Amino acid sequence: MDNLLMLIPVALGLGFLGLLGFLWALKSGQFDDLDGAAHRILFDDDEQPKHGA
Repeated sequence: MDNLLMLIPVALGLGFLGLLGFLWALKSGQFDDLDGAAHRILFDDDEQPKHGA
């Protein structure tokens, strides 16, 4: 029973930290462009260097 009284505040604290982390990521724009990375990997815009003879 003593363990349960200790684990409940620990679980609530970790859940609160997770919520704060999610809200921080949401506010900083981490979820603004979800499809950008998926499309960016398909289209390679890097030009190959041309070697002269």
